[in-house]
Amino acid sequence: MTKELYKLPELKYGYADLEPYISEEQLRIHYEKHHQSYVNNVNSLLQIMDKAVEDGTEYDSKTTAKSLSFNLGGHVLHSYFWWEMTPAEKASGEPVGELYDAIKENFGTFERFKNEFTKVASSVEGSGWAAVTFCSDTKRLGIMQIEKHNVNLIPDFPIILDIDVWEHAYYLDYKNERGKFIEAFWNIVDWEEINKWFVKIYNFSME
Repeated sequence: MTKELYKLPELKYGYADLEPYISEEQLRIHYEKHHQSYVNNVNSLLQIMDKAVEDGTEYDSKTTAKSLSFNLGGHVLHSYFWWEMTPAEKASGEPVGELYDAIKENFGTFERFKNEFTKVASSVEGSGWAAVTFCSDTKRLGIMQIEKHNVNLIPDFPIILDIDVWEHAYYLDYKNERGKFIEAFWNIVDWEEINKWFVKIYNFSME
């Protein structure tokens, strides 16, 4: 069996297509530099581990495991982030379908959900993420605050939607005003695609 390595996911839009909410320069640097570095790092770690197995040698398991978790977490979270956005002219502006119903059931209104998610994202200490998750046992949506890429995660809770609130995600466009970036983000969410993903996760939980 051939062992594969990780690679950047293809963007479904051009670098300038999320303007004015995310500039071409901001998106290009975030995707090509920051995300690529996580991919490169995790691949390097995998190659170190593979070589050690091949040579019958040892490596620093504790340090490698910690670094692998951080970098692979960064790759996974960024992959969700790129996929869930779309040019503003294609965005519906609010959730649709079953996801809309689930948000209404769990949060009362979309505005309440939006406010709660925004508060969670705004209050991340230092670098991290906010993510909408789903519990297959209780069939509830929840909002998770992730520090860095791999701290405070709830195991086995699939991610429905996330936002990167590391400064590298918005500094060129919004300087240190994280709140303005989060506000802008709502204009480019691809609710149609996210709803399709939610339906798949929900149906899988019912099997």
